[in-house]
Amino acid sequence: MKRVFDVVLSIILLFFMIPVILLLSIIVLLTLGKPIFFRQDRPGLNGVIFELIKFRSMSNKADSSGNLPIDSKRLNWFGKILRSSSLDELPELWNILKGDMSFVGPRPLLKEYLPLYNKQESRRHEVMPGITGWAQINGRNQISWKEKFKKDIWYVDNQSIWLDIKILFLTIKIIFLREGITTKDNEIMPIFKGSRNDKK
Repeated sequence: MKRVFDVVLSIILLFFMIPVILLLSIIVLLTLGKPIFFRQDRPGLNGVIFELIKFRSMSNKADSSGNLPIDSKRLNWFGKILRSSSLDELPELWNILKGDMSFVGPRPLLKEYLPLYNKQESRRHEVMPGITGWAQINGRNQISWKEKFKKDIWYVDNQSIWLDIKILFLTIKIIFLREGITTKDNEIMPIFKGSRNDKK
């Protein structure tokens, strides 16, 4: 039932959002240049790697030494709008339609994090990753990695279609209220350093 819900809703949204996706593509091209889309390998269900696609929200302009600035410095005004409104996530509808992702589930993080999880944290890959999830409506980027993973595991143990619908409605509310978009000190979440010494 969850997969049917994902396919039907992604097709409907893709159909109605085509004008928005085209407009955003043009603005990204004009403000950030090519490429329009950000593509990156991420771990999905059971840790299987897939290619996630989003609108690019960061500049690729390097300094005089050829190095990229820190991520928070690479966000321009439009990139911040894309992230705060979650419009950068629209291309992930294609990931959902393909079966890489669901609308609701733990966010797909970097594949480099896979060996850093402890046994409990690794359970977040027992379900398909999502555009939004229990952690995203309960603190989003303003909670610690430890708290975020606890909420991911809670979702794994309590998932249902009705919980998914509740999370989707609360996500819309949070986007409009712009809650939890950034951390207290950063524009984006800090890098996860790992919990390998914690076997729980």
